[in-house]
Amino acid sequence: MKNFNLRRKKAIAWLIVGVFIIANTILEAIAPQLIKAEPIYQEPVNLTLATIQENALLATVGPAQSFPGSRKLDMVITAYSSTVGQTDNDPFITASGKMVRDGIAANNLLPFGTKIKIPEIYGDKIFVIEDRMNARKSDYHLDIWFPEYGQALRFGAQKTHIEVLED
Repeated sequence: MKNFNLRRKKAIAWLIVGVFIIANTILEAIAPQLIKAEPIYQEPVNLTLATIQENALLATVGPAQSFPGSRKLDMVITAYSSTVGQTDNDPFITASGKMVRDGIAANNLLPFGTKIKIPEIYGDKIFVIEDRMNARKSDYHLDIWFPEYGQALRFGAQKTHIEVLED
């Protein structure tokens, strides 16, 4: 009888684990459609940062500011590299189908091909939006591509503004 109860408890535990795995798989499949809309250009917003565990930055969006004709957006700028842990299964191809290279940036708000500057960090250097980020990232989060993981790690996270350039 004792052996039967132990087997029954193990079977119930495995059943619970299986239910959680299935629920997580379903949630991962449908959550992006429930949470994320198509990226579009919007007016700038007041961006604030929340600190999590003293070393992680999270972009939070506040009430919209009104800057008629302005093409400046406040952003959290981070970095990524072509490592499997930071990209999908083809780490050298961007979401737009281009090869990664210096000057590539990822963002979920701006359309592919949008040219931007990050003047406080890079002066007049021009970046092009050719990649996307995980759907859980804010539209006001920008990722810059670096050829090496260590470079991306050293870049860290910075809050600044970007300038969207006219074509």
